[in-house]
Amino acid sequence: MDTELLKTFLEVQRTRHFGKAAENLYLTQSAVSFRIRQLEQQLGVNLFVRYRNNIQLTAAGERLLPHAQTVLSALQRARHDVALSAQQPRQLAMAAPTTIWDALLLNTFIDVQQQKPELSWRTDHLTRETLTRQLLEHQLDLAILFDPPKTDEISIEKLCEVQLIAVTSCTDERLTDLTSQPYCYVDWGSTFETLHGRFFIEKAPVKLRCSSAHLALSWLLQAPGSAYLPEMMVKKHLAQGSLRQLSAMPTIALELYAAYLTDNQYNQELQAVVGLLQQQFTTAQLSNA
Repeated sequence: MDTELLKTFLEVQRTRHFGKAAENLYLTQSAVSFRIRQLEQQLGVNLFVRYRNNIQLTAAGERLLPHAQTVLSALQRARHDVALSAQQPRQLAMAAPTTIWDALLLNTFIDVQQQKPELSWRTDHLTRETLTRQLLEHQLDLAILFDPPKTDEISIEKLCEVQLIAVTSCTDERLTDLTSQPYCYVDWGSTFETLHGRFFIEKAPVKLRCSSAHLALSWLLQAPGSAYLPEMMVKKHLAQGSLRQLSAMPTIALELYAAYLTDNQYNQELQAVVGLLQQQFTTAQLSNA
């Protein structure tokens, strides 16, 4: 299948407009329409339907969407890998959810990168579901996450244990739990969600839901409220008095893992990187103890 047809399909899906897609692809509108008809003829289905001036995907178009994205992403990765000469660094692709990047991984990754100058990197922030899919599709070499997939095809190694504590920026010392103040629910994954519910914390009045620990922390520092954040992330603010720990609320411990394909061709490099990540997290925890 011509990948140009898939590119055109994705651009029309993104813009929901044949004219705008044509402008972005530097094509005529008739050329875009022709490419879409070609793709529909090859697949034997209609991919788009027009409701007045609103273009929507059909059910078949919705099913094609993730496959088109996967094909083009794999092609882009292949082109990049093939273009690398023997003198250029080997590239590893690593990703993690946003919460892990901004609360735990960024500084650690920079330290590891500096210790492995022979490698180049491609990084991204992805959901757990996308991380697992891209690992299995060989689009990703290393995933860092709290809820690793349980499959024989993927190896997992524990990096560290993260202590999430309930903290508040409210100055009223009588407020000792989450139910009496605005609460920010940070998405730390399915294990956190389960434990969160087990402790009946769902009764807390959720004012903000987010997938960024930095956003949650900034919100707390600018308005009275509470959230579950990593102890190592808020230690400075606890010492300064801008935050305090809610002693009535339990600490939630989550295990952070590295996951990679068992048969990955770069397993030796991956295991070395995982070892460095483990060392960096251990050092960070000791320095924050």
